[in-house]
Amino acid sequence: MDVTSLTALELGRKIKNKEITVEEAVKAQLERIKAKDKEYNCYITVMEEEALARAKEVQRLMEEGKLDSPLAGVPMVIKDNICTKGVKTTCASKMLYNFTPPYHATVVDKLLKAGAVIIGKANMDEFAMGSTTETSHFGETKNPRNTEYVPGGSSGGSAAAVAAEEAFYALGSDTGGSIRQPSSFCGVTGIKPTYGTVSRYGLIAYASSLDQIGPIARNVSDCTAVLDIISGYDSKDSTSVKREDYQYSKALVDNVKGMKIGIPKGYFGSGLEEEVSTSILAAAEVLREKGAIIEEFELDGVDYAIPAYYVIASAEASSNLSRYDGVKYGYRTEDFEGLQELYKKTRSEGFGNEVKRRMMIGAFVLSSGYYEAYYQKALKVKALIKESFDKAFEKYDIILGPTAPLTAPKLGQSLSDPLKMYLGDIYTVSVNLAGLPAISLPCGIDSKGLPIGLQLIGKHFGEKDIIRAAYSYEQSRY
Repeated sequence: MDVTSLTALELGRKIKNKEITVEEAVKAQLERIKAKDKEYNCYITVMEEEALARAKEVQRLMEEGKLDSPLAGVPMVIKDNICTKGVKTTCASKMLYNFTPPYHATVVDKLLKAGAVIIGKANMDEFAMGSTTETSHFGETKNPRNTEYVPGGSSGGSAAAVAAEEAFYALGSDTGGSIRQPSSFCGVTGIKPTYGTVSRYGLIAYASSLDQIGPIARNVSDCTAVLDIISGYDSKDSTSVKREDYQYSKALVDNVKGMKIGIPKGYFGSGLEEEVSTSILAAAEVLREKGAIIEEFELDGVDYAIPAYYVIASAEASSNLSRYDGVKYGYRTEDFEGLQELYKKTRSEGFGNEVKRRMMIGAFVLSSGYYEAYYQKALKVKALIKESFDKAFEKYDIILGPTAPLTAPKLGQSLSDPLKMYLGDIYTVSVNLAGLPAISLPCGIDSKGLPIGLQLIGKHFGEKDIIRAAYSYEQSRY
């Protein structure tokens, strides 16, 4: 039996039924990482000793009847901008190359309580700024479907690890599509939950009003099982929302009869690859055949989503990243005279080009004389985009469209043209601006053999609707 090719829930069942021990599963996963990760570079840190010790502990707890999670004992990976106590959390940056948090993020505590075995920290774009995982200080990650292509970003290491069978599931963070877009490029499934559903305590901030932690896995059921564990109110996160019902697995029902699905006409304009368009419309047809009601409609304001997103995200980034000054923690320049030079040289040497670019844009749009022209205007556009979605959800249960306009570009293509890279987020950023839930799942392969992702967007706290539609579609494919 090839253990690493099982889904997370399949492995969880085998561990529960004593067909395999947790230690055997963890050893098989570590062997796979040793054999393959030189090729893909999914990991920044592999926690071999910690994972093997944890495997014994989880096995003992299961035998004592103290763990009943369907994912107990299953090895997984965490994006390297989510804090892990005693384990380096670098944000893939020279600035935090030696930072070891003194506490766990809330999501990590929840996973450990459910019996997860964390096997390592995944590579990413530096401080989650990028769409290709090429801006990492620790080298680029390659797409396991074809190593000449990018895995997407910024959670590229997380998505690539799942696709390469180097982890059964992963946690990523999504600020403007950073879970969904790499899931699309790597042919796996990723969920960006409603803003406030999953605690952000312990997530190293990029843009606090947009960031959200979510799962990446091999299928909808695995993703939903992870979401069940990590969701919930957290008093440590001021943006966390109190809800009664987080049992998303109840939505894993193969039934979309009568579900109203809207397809925005603007999503199918210029810039969308024909092969992507064909696959998305074919997926819509599958749901129609299963009884869903599908209509095209006009979604206003989406054309302004990219500029509004990059103004808001860069403004928040320039504020959030001002804490990295070489004084308290992280990288410090060796040669300086006086405090001002310490700041200047530390930040010049510690941050990569993409991070510097976004921080400078952010400082510019927040400066006096430009605040009203850019930042304030972007906030107004954000409100209009939210209104457009609210209006659409008065009529539709979910919205269907592509995750990205193209399949994965070749390594080295995107960084030479940052504006083109930013435009690749056209279908994902508006979801973050409106704080909505969305899922990306595979729906086809293009002529280059690269995966195509289908995106389903739900209303606020409408995770169950998108999970039900995604699960129904997935059932028709396998």
